Amino acid sequence: MDDITIQLARQGERDAQSRLLRAMQDHWFRFCCSQLRDPERAQDAVQETALRVLKSMSRFDGRSSFKTWSFGIALNVCREIRRRRIGADLNSAPEPSTSEEGYDKQLDFLDDSAALRKVLAELPDRQRQVVTLRFFEELSVADTAAVMECAEGTVKATLFAAMRALRAKLVGDRSDV
Repeated sequence: MDDITIQLARQGERDAQSRLLRAMQDHWFRFCCSQLRDPERAQDAVQETALRVLKSMSRFDGRSSFKTWSFGIALNVCREIRRRRIGADLNSAPEPSTSEEGYDKQLDFLDDSAALRKVLAELPDRQRQVVTLRFFEELSVADTAAVMECAEGTVKATLFAAMRALRAKLVGDRSDV
């Protein structure tokens, strides 16, 4: 995304806004899918993210990249959806979940390894977020910290813990060797 397109989008130019949304929708979907573990909820999150990006576009100040800024919005949307789901689960019967097979098909972009998808889904939210942002969305440590609203050291520590957990789950703990 070039600076001119972003500037035009900030000024309300519809074609520029449309180009930005199209450029980001797959990134948002992958991220939301990794956070919500449900392609249907992820699609809802992408739509809500797009709406919020458009509504707040004029407030984008360029201190971070557009991608980083928009991932922050997507992360907040995912958090809200999880909170709403927890509230709904407490107040009503459990909702039917997406089948594991359907989820695997949606996440084929991660890797051909079903084992990797499974263990990534088992990580705590924060670890899953940092792995997704750093490796799948290829954000820098600084940009990942900006999205997650934490210090770069926290990103590094969380990433270290996540990689250790992934390694242990994928190849077993070999510390006794």
